[in-house]
Amino acid sequence: MNAHASLTAAVRASELPDGALAFRAAMRKLAGAVSVLTVGQGEARTGLTATSVTSLSVEPPTLLICVNRAASSAAPLLKERAFAINVLRPHHQDVADRFAGKGGLKGPERYQGADWTRLETGAPVLADALAAFDCELEDAIERHSHLIVIGRVVASRITESAEPLLYWAGDYRGLAL
Repeated sequence: MNAHASLTAAVRASELPDGALAFRAAMRKLAGAVSVLTVGQGEARTGLTATSVTSLSVEPPTLLICVNRAASSAAPLLKERAFAINVLRPHHQDVADRFAGKGGLKGPERYQGADWTRLETGAPVLADALAAFDCELEDAIERHSHLIVIGRVVASRITESAEPLLYWAGDYRGLAL
């Protein structure tokens, strides 16, 4: 863990009760694919990095993602009612960092340095994502600090013969078999 991550963890740890600390430590052991949720158009574009994306149903095709209600992307997501989930590849670590807010970038600044396109809804889609899901917001359920966002997938696209960017134990990883 680098010094910044260690300091950040220490600051966060001081703000959490023991049960929450144990839960957070245990969840860090759950490896997850790194995705970027994108929403909006033009200067209203924003988004966030997430590892809490999962399929919900094949018929109809739906997925869910958990979004912190305090995230800057939560209100635009509820307003626009269309979004994309972009599953990242190992060379997208800089994209993951930008959408996680590292370096203080916000809104459309997070889109710099990558090639973006659109599918059906108009939500931004990373051109070389491992997989991209273009979604219409079906429901957003408030639970505790987060929204459980259910998206109806209206279009999807994959990049064949590519691997995912993973997040585990506080750091990015690739596949190693």
